[in-house]
Amino acid sequence: MTEPVPAPDSSEAIARDIAANIAEQRLPPGAKLPEEALARVYKVSRTKIRSALVMLAKDKLVDLVPDKGAFVSKPTVEETRNIFFVRRTLEVAMVREFVARATEEDYRRLEAHLKAEDQAVKDHDLRVRAKLLADFHILLARIVGNDVLTDILEQLAGRSALITMLYQSTRDAACSTEEHNAFIAAARAGDVERAVQLMEHHLVHVEQALAFEPPAGPRKDLARELLL
Repeated sequence: MTEPVPAPDSSEAIARDIAANIAEQRLPPGAKLPEEALARVYKVSRTKIRSALVMLAKDKLVDLVPDKGAFVSKPTVEETRNIFFVRRTLEVAMVREFVARATEEDYRRLEAHLKAEDQAVKDHDLRVRAKLLADFHILLARIVGNDVLTDILEQLAGRSALITMLYQSTRDAACSTEEHNAFIAAARAGDVERAVQLMEHHLVHVEQALAFEPPAGPRKDLARELLL
């Protein structure tokens, strides 16, 4: 007989469990996260819940609004459009420098990263795949060696990872890793213009494929529990 899996009881474990529920949209963007209800669901003190929510806020998964409480982060269409506009401006320009600087060792590191992306897509691990797909672009910036560019992209890609975790389908995530592979093939061959074209197409495709409407079907298990 299988033993029941114990409910998370540390702030760290609770934060991970809430993050998983957000990733799978059992807690949809904008959902309120009442401390008292969460404490009841996880059978812990409100102090532990408050600590878990602070952790999630640091990861930008939760917004803490003074006098109103905690809410699942809800990136808007306008914010998304602005983020991807800036990313295209920076990253398309970055490609030429990347092709000029990347070494064989850099390409081997990137290929290992691409394998991890592919595995995360196959495993349907929404949170990990979103992070890895965003981290690919940060790796390119680090190879270029421009610290200012890297810092900016880390902020933009971090927010992009949340957006894609919430609004990108598995099919489109798989397309993203395929597009990363195509970009690396062109860059490694020294085809700068093709690499530039592929990067621009990739970022446009990711933005246009985002689905801001909630998925169909009864998936909001934890949200329903919070209302009891």
